[in-house]
Amino acid sequence: MKTTLFFLLLTFSNFIAAETVYLTSLAWPPYSDKSLEQQGASVAVAKAAFKAEGHELIVDFYPWSRAVNSASQANSKYVGYFPEYMHETSDFVFSDATGTGPLGLLQNNAKPIAYSSVGDLKGKRIGVVQDYVNTKELDDMIASGTIKGDAAPSDVLNIKKVAAGRIDAAVIDANVLKYLLDTDKSLSALKNKVAMNTTLLEDKKLYIAFRNDTEGQKWQKIYNQGLTKIDVNTIMANYLK
Repeated sequence: MKTTLFFLLLTFSNFIAAETVYLTSLAWPPYSDKSLEQQGASVAVAKAAFKAEGHELIVDFYPWSRAVNSASQANSKYVGYFPEYMHETSDFVFSDATGTGPLGLLQNNAKPIAYSSVGDLKGKRIGVVQDYVNTKELDDMIASGTIKGDAAPSDVLNIKKVAAGRIDAAVIDANVLKYLLDTDKSLSALKNKVAMNTTLLEDKKLYIAFRNDTEGQKWQKIYNQGLTKIDVNTIMANYLK
């Protein structure tokens, strides 16, 4: 009887402790998109980590700027957003890494570019997605005008601009490029016109950015604990294969 009561109390306490956490994200397949299986590779990792700690994750998808802004508001039900690259900010604290993404340059096959470092891109017109963080060195050189940044609202538009020769190259994640070329019908005629440059800018680590307040820091700690109980690399690899 005492044993039965103990397990009933334990089960009840676990039920009471279980919470639902809300995060925002964007349509950035194959890492995140509401139409994807498990809502994307990064979402699959995040849900597994929270589940390992007994909690449920719900992700709402918005355009990138709105996703970030919604998570930054005090008293918002959203305690963070993802996937994000590490960058300097006082508004958010970052989780431990939740996977990686190969960030590089998309080039026109008829006019390939040669570079071994970001400094070699001086004077080039490089496409970026509006409000995306890239690499610090590249973003600093674009901000200073050393590299000519050309902002677009989406990776799809940047692919089209590279194919048309309107820009010299565009920053893009290699997994995102592959997914878009395989699935976006508007790009089907461009598959043989563009390709990733073989030199990567960086194999970028992906994170959840939690709001830098008591609630956000609480979930950051819980999430990091959950990450230690799952195999992030296997989940990502199985999803992206």
